[in-house]
Amino acid sequence: MSVKIRLARIGRNMTSDYRIVVTDSRRARDGHCIEQIGHYDSNKPFTDAVIDEAKAIDWLLKGATPSDTMRAMLAAKGIYGKYLENKKAASSKKAPAAKKAAK
Repeated sequence: MSVKIRLARIGRNMTSDYRIVVTDSRRARDGHCIEQIGHYDSNKPFTDAVIDEAKAIDWLLKGATPSDTMRAMLAAKGIYGKYLENKKAASSKKAPAAKKAAK
C-alpha cells in the first residue's frame, strides 16, 4: 500500500478549503483517509496552514510520500527540514549496528 500525504477538498463552491490527510494513493481525492493531520485555507499563504507537526513527521518517517503541494507547504512551515534531520539521525543510529553485523 502506497501512503500519501495530500490535500482533500472541503467547503462550498468558490470557497476552497482543504483538509491535510494521510491516505492510500489509490483512493479518491476526497474519499476515505487514514488520518487527518491538519487543514488549509487556500485564500491564505502556506505558512498559515495548521498542521500537526508530530503526526506529519511520524508519517513521513513511516514512508508516506507528500504530494508536490504538500512538500512545498511542509517546507514553508519548516516541518520538512525537521523530518530530514530526524531521518538523518535515525539512519546514523542504525549505521554502527550494521557495521558490527558485517564483521
